[in-house]
Amino acid sequence: MGRGLAQTLGALRAQRGGLAPCRFDTVDLPTFVGEVQGVDEVVLPAPWAAFDCRNNRLALLGLRQDGFEAAAAAAAERHGAQRVGVFIGTSTSGILQTELAYRRRDPHSGALPADFHYNTTHNTFSVADFTRQYLGLAGPAVVVSSACSSSAKVFASAQRMMRAGLIDAAVVGGVDSLCLTTLYGFNSLGLISGQACRPFDAGRDGISIGEAAAFALLERAPARPRPGDVLLLGVGESSDAHHMSSPHPEGLGARLAMEQALAAAGLGAADIDYINLHGTATPSNDAAEAKAVAALFSAGVPCSSTKGATGHTLGAAGGLEAVVCALALQHGLLPGGLNTRTPDPALPVHYLVDNQQAAPRHVLSNSFGFGGTNCSLLLGRAG
Repeated sequence: MGRGLAQTLGALRAQRGGLAPCRFDTVDLPTFVGEVQGVDEVVLPAPWAAFDCRNNRLALLGLRQDGFEAAAAAAAERHGAQRVGVFIGTSTSGILQTELAYRRRDPHSGALPADFHYNTTHNTFSVADFTRQYLGLAGPAVVVSSACSSSAKVFASAQRMMRAGLIDAAVVGGVDSLCLTTLYGFNSLGLISGQACRPFDAGRDGISIGEAAAFALLERAPARPRPGDVLLLGVGESSDAHHMSSPHPEGLGARLAMEQALAAAGLGAADIDYINLHGTATPSNDAAEAKAVAALFSAGVPCSSTKGATGHTLGAAGGLEAVVCALALQHGLLPGGLNTRTPDPALPVHYLVDNQQAAPRHVLSNSFGFGGTNCSLLLGRAG
């Protein structure tokens, strides 16, 4: 959809998506993907060359947007570098680097090439290690890898460390990049759509996989926030462990996560002005989420899934969609869901197909992962 806040907001306003027929690497699947352009041309600075992989290149692209590096440096100056933590969500991290190395393994011994560095590429912790080093931070560094709830749950991890007095600020976010493992893996599960995904559509038939990097800087809210500040008001987490990959059919874990987020914020369901749905566009996921939403909220609360624009960015989805919600709060835009032509009448939610101009005060963002790992973020606008 673009790089940085302005291009992302412009794409949302124009209802312009980033999905296209898959041309990634050697993949031969009739599906659409959300591939970020220009990742292959990114060069990591020499001190961090050992971290070179698609995932960390994508992370670097994200860190260089909208003055984020300067904001992180200013936080380190205010609080001390050791008091700023790094919390990143990812699912596959740099596994593509292992896939590429496997093609070059020794034909006799099967050994991977000597220039392959698992620890700084494929290793799940790689992206947090790279981010911390690149930004010059020295606080705790954590990676959450809980499938598609990963980069929503990092907000909760950072919040807990702040409340425990261990840190004063945190870089949070999510980075997940395209690889053959996810594309062929989801295809083997029968979850890939042959067209751009259609969340909550009556004819929805699967996901489109995307990639993304999204970052935010969290600090304690001042006693009097400035008008327009985006506030993390509540986080809800649950683990219903219903099935390895399928959601609870009644959306039990999803409902628990939303209830906890409301309780943490001290708000009621009637206070929510917009819900960014997890909305993967699979028949079972959307149906389960709709039941959970309908059990808590009135039928009139506007909802949509932005995965029709971005694809499902897996471990980066929570962070990316938190940014979308922040833009919605700051610019009065409730984004319509792309590609959805006929909202499924069996799903009892008010699904937005077109953009809606509004002035939301409180929005909810849902991220639900395999194994029943669920997280809801409740964001608000000050002033």
